[in-house]
Amino acid sequence: MNGDLPVVVIGAGPVGLAAAARLVERGLTPRVFERGPTVGAAMSDWGHVRLFSPWRYNIDDAARALLVAGGWQAPDPDGLPTGAEIVRDYLTPLAGHPAIAPHLNLEATVTAVSRAGFDRRRTAGREAAPFVVRWRDRGGVEHSTLARAVLDASGTWGRPNPMGVDGLPVPGEADAGDRIAYRIPDVPGADRGDYADRRVLVVGAGDSAMNVVLDLLRLHEAHPGTRVLWALRRPRADLSLGGGAADQLPARGALGLAVGRALAAGSIELLAPFAAERVTRSAAGLRVDATLDGVPTGIEVDRIVVATGFRPSLGMLEELRVELDPILQAPPALAPLIDPNLHSCGTVPPHGAAELKQPEPGFYIVGMKSYGRAPTFLMTTGYEQVRSVVAEIAGDHAAAREVRLVLPETGVCSASATVATGCCGGPAPGEPEACCRADATAKSAGLDGCGCGPARAEAAGP
Repeated sequence: MNGDLPVVVIGAGPVGLAAAARLVERGLTPRVFERGPTVGAAMSDWGHVRLFSPWRYNIDDAARALLVAGGWQAPDPDGLPTGAEIVRDYLTPLAGHPAIAPHLNLEATVTAVSRAGFDRRRTAGREAAPFVVRWRDRGGVEHSTLARAVLDASGTWGRPNPMGVDGLPVPGEADAGDRIAYRIPDVPGADRGDYADRRVLVVGAGDSAMNVVLDLLRLHEAHPGTRVLWALRRPRADLSLGGGAADQLPARGALGLAVGRALAAGSIELLAPFAAERVTRSAAGLRVDATLDGVPTGIEVDRIVVATGFRPSLGMLEELRVELDPILQAPPALAPLIDPNLHSCGTVPPHGAAELKQPEPGFYIVGMKSYGRAPTFLMTTGYEQVRSVVAEIAGDHAAAREVRLVLPETGVCSASATVATGCCGGPAPGEPEACCRADATAKSAGLDGCGCGPARAEAAGP
């Protein structure tokens, strides 16, 4: 019977391993597949980056219980870890726990998931069939594993968005790949030589882009030849610098404040709205032909950092019945709660198995991948997702519905404008999900939302 089969978890990052811990807690057998050589392989790629969220938000409760029972000492709950510290001090010990280690496969790349004996067209008897997970080991040998349920926690790290405003790479972008970084480079450390005394174009408007900009400005203090050009693909008025001092994650608020000061001081050459059209190699490095506020222009740079977010890889799900929002590529019930086109509160309401449910019973997309192309995912969101989903798989439907997610308030529901929703013109309410749900509902109906969009952005700008 399917109930005797393991639950497959794709990905051994923080959310994937939290899912494994939750399955162990419920007496279910996990089978975890990680394509990297170690757990937390994607996180190790940005191991030099320090998180905004302290340790208290980065450890799953079920994982903590397993570790503490074995004598593990939890880090300082108020400390801000780097990605490398999360892998070293939390994920590696968790993966080595006797309840998880035997069920972990490293360098195991999942290539497809389906129903045993059923392609996506066949319906009769489908729900009774186990899942079949096709995967390839480190030697390239293919295997098939049957599962009672599948949690896709594979993330989006492998598919960074390109530079083009249309979602496509601009001509010449691929050919210049040796001078373009698509993640946060280690500017102060291992990558210092690539950026010191160089002209660097940073493309993107989110937290990652701001982190890179600030790292480059610090590098400029020791290497005055370092020049920072920051390209926003939208008008400057749309730039949000976050909630500042009102952010309940002080490090996240401090990032926006620091960038705001740098902009006010003229330390950054801001290009907005900027649309790259072509990248070509030149004697000086790279030439980027673009339009700047609608006017054709060309700039010469040495390096480009494209920090425009990520997108999910969906090829391995081709034979499953998966429904995704056409805009964000997130589960349809979750998409309105995280879509920046619909709300601007910056805080996501509680959600779990109900919002992540797919037409394929027993299959769930969790973690960063559940957000599709939306930004601002926090690990603690994924931990609550898998707690709820595993409860549903275990048959504890009441626990699955009791979603309890308390996220640190971003502070961006404040604005100078007033809208008749009770959410705008002051601090975010004590239960921010009320603001976000009202905001999403209003904007999807074509009305003003409680986040106040442009008014908030103008108030937050320098």
